[in-house]
Formats: sequence, structure tokens, C-alpha cells
Amino acid sequence: MTENRVLLDPTSESAPEKRQPLPRPKSLDGLTVGLLDISKARGDVFLDRLESKLVERGVTVERYAKPTFTRVAPVDLKQLISTQCDVVIEALAD
Repeated sequence: MTENRVLLDPTSESAPEKRQPLPRPKSLDGLTVGLLDISKARGDVFLDRLESKLVERGVTVERYAKPTFTRVAPVDLKQLISTQCDVVIEALAD
């Protein structure tokens, strides 16, 4: 089943760019999962719990945080994550 999704960039895009989602891995075995905290209140609480669950299953986890939730992640942070992780989970909360 093919699912069409429209991803909107909240950084004042005038026309949404069409992107195909990347295929999800069948398993996290042997992969490194990046957990990105966007620095909103209590996002770290969610990621702490998620990290605990992933580590219990033997998954390698790396943690990252944006300097502020009000701006896009800095390019150097995005590059670091892309070179160190196979998949990323981004968390926000309030």
C-alpha cells in the first residue's frame, strides 16, 4: 500500500516541497538510534524513557539537543546526527 504524505516545513515555506518518506528499517538490531530533544519543556522526560526502553532491547542510542526550539537545528548538529545515526527520533513536548 502506497501512502502519500505532505510534509510541511514550519519555517515559513511558501510552497510545500514534495518528498517521499524514506523506508523504515525492518529492525533496529545493529543500528544506532539518535534521539533529538528539540528543547521544549519535558521532551527530555519522554526521551529518557524511550532511551531506557531501547537500551533494554540492546539498541545503541545517541542523544542530541537543539539549542532552542524556536529555530531550526544548526547545520553542524544535523550533519553530526546524520554521520552518527542510522535513524532519528525527534521529541517535543509541553
